[in-house]
This record gives sequence, C-alpha cells and structure tokens, in this order.
Amino acid sequence: MTDRIFVAGHRGLVGSAILRRLQARRGAGADLETITRARAELDLTDQRAVAAFMEAERPDAVILAAAKVGGIHANNTYPAEFLYENLMIEANVIHQAHAAGVRRLLFLGSSCIYPRAVPQPMAEVALLTGPLEPTNEPYAIAKIAGIKLCESYNRQYGASHGTDYRSVMPTNLYGPRDNFHPENSHVLPALIRRFHEAAEAGAARVTIWGTGTPRREFLHVDDMAEAALFVMDLPQAAYRAKTEPMLSHINVGTGEDVSILELARMVAEVTGFRGEIATDPSRPDGTPRKLMDVSRLDRLGWRAKINLREGLEETYRWYLENAAAVRA
Repeated sequence: MTDRIFVAGHRGLVGSAILRRLQARRGAGADLETITRARAELDLTDQRAVAAFMEAERPDAVILAAAKVGGIHANNTYPAEFLYENLMIEANVIHQAHAAGVRRLLFLGSSCIYPRAVPQPMAEVALLTGPLEPTNEPYAIAKIAGIKLCESYNRQYGASHGTDYRSVMPTNLYGPRDNFHPENSHVLPALIRRFHEAAEAGAARVTIWGTGTPRREFLHVDDMAEAALFVMDLPQAAYRAKTEPMLSHINVGTGEDVSILELARMVAEVTGFRGEIATDPSRPDGTPRKLMDVSRLDRLGWRAKINLREGLEETYRWYLENAAAVRA
C-alpha cells in the first residue's frame, strides 16, 4: 500500500527540504504519496479545520515542521504570538493525528529548549534542568510542550494503538529558502543580506549585534531533512534502545560551533565585503553558547555531511538567484 505522509509546514525552510527528500524517494521508486496544505488552505491553529483535514485525509504518517519562527528581535517583539501559535499548532496536529489513527509522527523542535546555563555541549538529559534563555523563552516553552505531547501520547496509547511519535531537536538551521528579512530572520540569513547589501553599496563598515563572542552551531537544512527522515525510518526497537519514554527527543547538529564574529567574517568573505566589521555591545547577545551533543544520533548511525563554508556559499548563490523575491 502507498505510504501517505502529511508534511505540515512544507513551504518553510525545513518542511520544503523534507518534502524535496520525500519526492526524491518517490522518484527513485518508493511507494509513497506526500500530502501538503498551504496556510490559506489549512490553518493549523484552527482545531476544527485540522480535525476535519485529518479525518478526511487519514495520512499514514505526519511530519510536523510547521511553526512560527524568528530571531532574537522577533522573539522579543512578539512573545505572545510565538507561544500561542506554536502551542496551538502542536496541540491540534498531534491530537488530531491521534484521533484519526495516525501511528507515526515526527515533531521538529529547537535547540532553544535547553537551559541558558546548561553545560556544553547540550545533551538531551539537560532538558528541564534550569531556567531558559529569556529572549526566546516563549518559543522554547512551546517546543518543550511539543516533545511532552509526543511522549504522553506514546505512554498512554503506545501499547493499545501502536502510537509512535518521535521528536528531533535541530540546532540553528540555514540554507536555500531561508527567511532573509532584515529584522525578523535568524542570525545567519540576516548577516548574508546585510553583508551583501553593504558590499553592493561599497559601505566601509558593517555593525553586528552584540559582542560577537557568543558561539553558535549551524546545520544545513538538507542535512536536517536527511536526519529527520533517518530518525523517522528507524525501527522502533532501535529508537527505543537509544531513548527513554520521558526523554525521547534526539539532538540534530554538527557537533561544531563558531563565534558570531567568526561567522560574520566568513559571510563577509563569501559575499565579497571588504570593509570593517564592528560589534554593538548594547544589543543583546542571547545565550553565550549553544552547541549540541549529537552523540545519541551518532550512535544511531547518522552524521552531518555539509560543512559550514560550503553551505554558506550555496545559500548565498540561492540568495543571489532569488534576490528580487527575497527583498520583496
């Protein structure tokens, strides 16, 4: 029988990459069908709409990549929307998937679920061991709730209904089709746009937020898509052997990080900017360091393949090819 998979959030950075991977599998002969809905067709914050959709489509599996996302500025400016919309999306999709008899579901979270002062690299066991980073606490709370929803449905319905809902926590993602908005995007696409525009204008200086000392890990979205499907495809026994019923999420990253200033210098080289790079300590730094412990996923047999410089160059090429649409 054809495996019917609903990709929620298929137009986003991660969802579109996962969709491309699934379509490539189909092109290679896999017997699967992808189901998608744009937001105009299905509002995932609408409980009745999601219930009707799940009842009508009855997918075999769900990949929940839909979310309201953004950088420090967006999280600080719209905390209520980040908490409310993400909670509603998760609650509606996960519950209504269960109500429609969906046994397999993959939830995509974020590395911001871990405490601000957590030991580095951040291991899965660090979840709920301390206060969160204030600048993105609402988003983090919503993502933690998504993990616990999956675990709770597994605990309550795993034996009786075969429920197998899994969670993966990616580090900072980047790649083609990212959001390059000058204020609401994440750090890497924001830097690409700023340095590109500065190079075009012949600017003498670019000033980056904060001190430049925080360290971040970056994962190409194509690697993330492969990792997500790898985890979803794992035999249940293999997944359970490396996780626990109430600590079942899996980190996804490269296991390597760079400082924001180092990243800015790399972006400057890729975009051709030759001016000065200054820092603005009056702006927030966010968490001092965010590096994933990816040993759990490594033991399961998966590692990232795309290095940061290679991924940056590819992302910048995509930006140049789509500059008109990106800046609209």
